Amino acid sequence: MTTVNTDNQEELVCTQQTREQWKRRERELIAWVDRDKQVRIPKQTLPLGQLDIIVDAELHGALTLLKQLHIQTEFSCAGVSILDDPENHSLYAYITLLASEQTDRFIQLAVQQMKHRLLVTYEPARCRYDLSSFYIGHNRSFCLLMEHCAQRLLHNP
Repeated sequence: MTTVNTDNQEELVCTQQTREQWKRRERELIAWVDRDKQVRIPKQTLPLGQLDIIVDAELHGALTLLKQLHIQTEFSCAGVSILDDPENHSLYAYITLLASEQTDRFIQLAVQQMKHRLLVTYEPARCRYDLSSFYIGHNRSFCLLMEHCAQRLLHNP
């Protein structure tokens, strides 16, 4: 694990990406910053459950399943892709999960399935994990794979 300090908060990087993968990520970011960003499809959202919480449509299935698994989420975003609205999205797709034994099982499964395409960090002060797409262009697959992993855990606890 690697320790990173951001805004005086300690984060532990729980996944293993190579130096070349980090360099590729940096090149993607530079290219994204320089790219012309036009809205092609407006942000799509859906209500999650009875609480009128609005979430990105691409993550709705995964978040619904995580709720069924009793894995608490705090934040989520489907992220920017070529087709998404660049102003109303995070650059990388992500889900923030509160730490628990069930969360740990989900993360282990997700890391096995997604390998280097998944970035997992842990914030000890807040007892929570951030799971995000490692590459900008993988946001839609991140959303689908999060849903797939949640389905697998739900059917094979």
